[in-house]
This record gives sequence, C-alpha cells and structure tokens, in this order.
Amino acid sequence: MLDPKLIRQDLEAVAAKLKHRGVTLDVPRLNALEEQRKTFQTRLQDLQNERNVRSKAIGQAKAMGENVDPLFQQLKELNDSLKLTEEEFNRIQADLNDMLARIPNLPHESVPIGKSEADNQLIRTWGEPRKFDFTPKDHVDLGEKIGMDFPTAAKIAGARFVVLRGNLAKLQRALVQFMLDLHTTEHGYQEIYVPFLANSDSLYGTGQLPNLKEDLFAITGEQGFYLIPTSEVSVTNTIRDEILEPEQLPLKYVCHSPCFRSEAGSYGKDTRGMIRNHQFEKVELIHIVHPEKSYEAHEEITRHAETVLQHLELPYRVLSLCTADLGFSAAKTYDLEVWLPSQNCYREISSCSNTEAFQARRMKARFRDPKTGKPELVHTLNGSGLAIGRTLVAILENYQDENGRIKIPLVLQKYMQLDYL
Repeated sequence: MLDPKLIRQDLEAVAAKLKHRGVTLDVPRLNALEEQRKTFQTRLQDLQNERNVRSKAIGQAKAMGENVDPLFQQLKELNDSLKLTEEEFNRIQADLNDMLARIPNLPHESVPIGKSEADNQLIRTWGEPRKFDFTPKDHVDLGEKIGMDFPTAAKIAGARFVVLRGNLAKLQRALVQFMLDLHTTEHGYQEIYVPFLANSDSLYGTGQLPNLKEDLFAITGEQGFYLIPTSEVSVTNTIRDEILEPEQLPLKYVCHSPCFRSEAGSYGKDTRGMIRNHQFEKVELIHIVHPEKSYEAHEEITRHAETVLQHLELPYRVLSLCTADLGFSAAKTYDLEVWLPSQNCYREISSCSNTEAFQARRMKARFRDPKTGKPELVHTLNGSGLAIGRTLVAILENYQDENGRIKIPLVLQKYMQLDYL
C-alpha cells in the first residue's frame, strides 16, 4: 500500500507515475472520499467532545440535586447522532481503504518507462545458446519417453497438471535439493518451511488481495483459506504485525514449496507442457531489510538466482521490467529468462522484485530505528531461485542429444547418481 500521506500531499504526482504503469487513478473520487473522511472525522470528534461535556454536566446536576431527566434525554439524542456519524465515518473509511488497497506500487525512478513487455530493458546475457546439428525437440516430446505424463494428470485433476515418474521425478527432487543447498551454504539464507494454505490477511499483506483474487484457488468452507500462489506470501507474512530489532536485519529466507495458480489471465497461453501449470514447485528467496539497503539487496537476490543458472550452465538473460510490465506490489523487477531451444527464444524462469515498503505497510511490519527509537517500515524483496518446473524444462531441452537422451548437468549428478536420463 502506498503511503496515505504521499497521496494526500501530492496526489497529482502519484497519478502521473501510475499512468506510466497503465493505471488511471480516479482522482476526483479519491479526493471526494478524503474530503468526506475529514468532514466526518471532525464531526465525530466534535460530538465526542460534546458528549463528554454533557456527561460532566449531568454529574454536576446530580450533585446539586437537580432534575437530570432532560439532560439524559439530550445525551441519548446526542449518542444516537454520534452512532450514526460513526457508522458513516466507518463506511467512508472502508471505501477509502478499499480504493487505496487496489492502487499498485509506484515504479522506482530507475525503471524504464514503457507500454508493454516489448519495452523491457536488456541488462545482460550469460552463456551462448547451444547450436544443435539436429532439430531439437520440445520438453513434451522428450518427456513423454522418460516419465512426463499429462494424460494421467488430466484424469486425476484436469488440464495444466503433470505427473512425473521415475528418474524424471528424481530430477525435480534433485533440483530442489541443489537449490536449497546452494542458497543455504553459499548465499547465507536460512531455510524455512511454511504452510501451503494462507488466510486472507496474509494475501492482503503481500498484495494478492483484493485485486488478484481471480488468480487464486480458494478453499471452500468457513475458514477463508487460499492455496498459496507462491511461498512469498507465507514467508513474508512471518513478520506481519512485528517490530524487529535493528540487529535482526537483514533476514534472508529460502523456502521450497508448491505453488498454485488459476492462471485466470493467461487465456490459453502456454497450454502445452509444463510452462504454465496450475501447480508447480518453486524455491523462493525472501529478503527483509533496512530501507537504505533494499536496492543493494535487490542486486544481491538477483545474483543469487543467476548463480543457479550458471551452475546448471543454462544460457539466460536479465531484463529490467518496464513500468507497464511490473507486478502489483513491485517498485522494480528483474526478470531472468532462460533459453529454450524448441521455442528459439528466452522464457521467464525467475522474477526478483523490490517492493520497498509497499508490502510492509499493508502488513504493519516494522523495525525499531536505533537513531530515533521509533518503529519504521522495513523493505521486503522476493525472487524465484528458481521455478523448478521451468528449470526442468530448460534442462531437458538444452541437454538433449539426437537420440532423445538427456545429459544430467554436472552439479546434479551427485544428487541423481546418474549421468543420463
């Protein structure tokens, strides 16, 4: 959530920045709600003060033996008016809060301005795409012979699910273990295990609710649970309503979990194979840092995700997303895209985002500033380190031979006890 003070003080500037994201802020409605809020807040305070005065007058009249019935009647009428005013104030405040909750984060000044993903800025590339002396197959054709089973998954659950069997399932497990080991032993992350269900407060805190509800799987029942779309939700919310001590920062967590997404906005995109499934595995990186350190942390979390691809010797590129392509909570995002030979292009395998104080404000996640002794908002960052399914796809396609065999990347061979699939 944006700072309400910023919105009140410089609404036009906020609206101008949001336009770069393709978002048109309803400035007249926001101004009208804010004026109503101030009017009713003043009226509420006046009525509360008057109630205090009249209550005191009743006490004085009682002490003097006077008839206080008329005063009690006046107080009752005042309380009725106060209740109606309070209800109206709460309604206006709820409308204002709902509107504020639907406003995305403002892009950082370094984010390239653009109208679509075509305006994303190339930062760097690593590795050279392999040149095949045969026509490379896609991961579906390769996977069908070694344990990638879509028909059975469709029978069990439906479209956009997969069953992995035998050594292919083992390869997925090896990727998870390799990434967790790398991030905990070389990059200084603490491994954390979290629930795969989250309540609405958690999803509100990281920005999935209310705007992105259609992309979530809700659990039927009275509990109000959702399947997590990413462990970013659960891990980041561990600090919700907390005040951290300065020496606790930075916090760096790595978490393996399944992720569940309805893909409501994909409109038939990537329906073949494992690129865009309803359920997939991910190793997620989370940083919780001092505000002055967040952009340093953003570069670090991106390097850590890149290191995975470098160890696997998979060619990739890094893009800085333009204003129109940013996620709801992000102030700045780097996307890592891995080379897929069958598509002859790079495809996203990780997004590393700095949300600044946007999520922290929604979660009331703070640290105690040692200079002032007062609570201040932390900054939160998240990044995929990496998406397991897409990494598996990239290995199958980049490490295939003309006979359809898959060479196991060197760093995974100790986990697999195999050289080839």
